[in-house]
Amino acid sequence: QVQLVESGGGLVQPGGSLRLSCAVSGIIFNIYNTGWYRQAPGKQRECVAIFTHSNSTNYGDSVKGRFTISRDNAKNTVYLEMNRLKSEDTAVYFCNAWTQLLGRVNDYWGQGTQVTVSS
Repeated sequence: QVQLVESGGGLVQPGGSLRLSCAVSGIIFNIYNTGWYRQAPGKQRECVAIFTHSNSTNYGDSVKGRFTISRDNAKNTVYLEMNRLKSEDTAVYFCNAWTQLLGRVNDYWGQGTQVTVSS
């Protein structure tokens, strides 16, 4: 059974920091691409950051320079370090892992963790 379990969300003041973690089990983690997405109320889900299995990273324009994605293949965990948080970063953050093997796409999601940026 594949599981992605996010943690680390919460309430933080503008300008503050949070670190999200996503513990992954049930897959061969190091062959999967991983990412963080977020969805704010009334908005579409958007990509925040991606860390590929080949160690490439990519960030959404709104978080570049503030957020950092990392992963630890030994712990099957992907992280999102969020600094200088803004009210517009308020959303549910989802962890994602995907790969394509023999023409089949395997795509898994966590249940999400709420991040609220407010004074």
